[in-house]
Amino acid sequence: MFENWLQKVQIEDYPWLWKVFAAILVTALLNYVVGKLLDRLKTKLEKTHTVWDDALLASIRRPAYWMIWLVGFSYALQLILQTSDAEIFSVLNNLRAVLAVLIITWFLVGLVREVEGRLLSGEYTKQEEPFDPTTVMAIGKLVKTAIIITALLVAMQTLGYSISGVLAFGGIGGIAVGFAAKDLLANFFGGLMVYLDRPFAVGEWIRSPDQNIEGVVENIGWRQTRIRTFDQRPLYVPNATFTQISVENPSRMLNRRIYETIGVRYDDARKVADIVRDVKDYLASHDDIDQNKTLIVNFNGFGPSSLDFFIYTFTKTTNWVAYHEIKQRVLLDVLGIIHQHGADVAYPTTTVKLQQEVADQIEQGGAEQGATAQQETSA
Repeated sequence: MFENWLQKVQIEDYPWLWKVFAAILVTALLNYVVGKLLDRLKTKLEKTHTVWDDALLASIRRPAYWMIWLVGFSYALQLILQTSDAEIFSVLNNLRAVLAVLIITWFLVGLVREVEGRLLSGEYTKQEEPFDPTTVMAIGKLVKTAIIITALLVAMQTLGYSISGVLAFGGIGGIAVGFAAKDLLANFFGGLMVYLDRPFAVGEWIRSPDQNIEGVVENIGWRQTRIRTFDQRPLYVPNATFTQISVENPSRMLNRRIYETIGVRYDDARKVADIVRDVKDYLASHDDIDQNKTLIVNFNGFGPSSLDFFIYTFTKTTNWVAYHEIKQRVLLDVLGIIHQHGADVAYPTTTVKLQQEVADQIEQGGAEQGATAQQETSA
């Protein structure tokens, strides 16, 4: 059967057959050669330590293969359809142009994503010029959005749609969309304001006195910001919220404050001045206390059961754990200074003064009860 078919089929009936075979063969060989060149280029670029060449190499391989096959197959298809209607060629050319735009868009978006990922990983970041993760993410999203919008406009122009008409329709339709999706737009512009004003960045600890929001920023998106609370729960906050509330950023504090009031017993009133002086001298020579900030140690007032003095100073560190360790050492050393002077920390006490008649009655009543109890015991 196959031999009969071969006898019926003549090469002259398919003059394009060898050309199509040659086109596919050349495409496959070119694909193989490009792959080998990229492999050799990768070996050489591994010796360097720059973000751009590694990102370019990682993002270009697959789009390059697809582009080569697109050109080869489209050329082969043209050879097969060379006797067909010209309208088919027009459709084929438009389809090839649109696919080429999609492949180029794929490559550019992948390049931006690779660069963004490598910069955020910290592997390519120099110590002298650190990259801000929030800025890198914002620029990456803006560039990818611009690439996708441009690719859509080019593809529509290739298919015969008028870009001016599309833009005009977008201007009219944008009003309706704006009313229908005002919350979405509010979140979008809220995220844009966060990127521009930069009240906080990824990795920073923020909290709001207006709402129950506190945690570490993990991601700033176009619609919402993801915050990891201290009990490790994710908190998703719409970006429009940040335009209406106050945000405190403890991660950007320069120091942490120690503000404590300590009470000494009234019996140690004569020793308060010496205690205050020694505590101030101790803090003035402490290595972990920032001497360029306010340092106050003063007698503050007469408490209900203590003579109070207060400590107001700042540590050099802003680390939460290290701060509490320093604060613990300071308070224990202050307690030691108080004990060195033979004094002690006061605790709440109450002194009750009774008139002499009332005291005598209480004393007499106690004596009577004691006598009664003694009689009952004897009986």
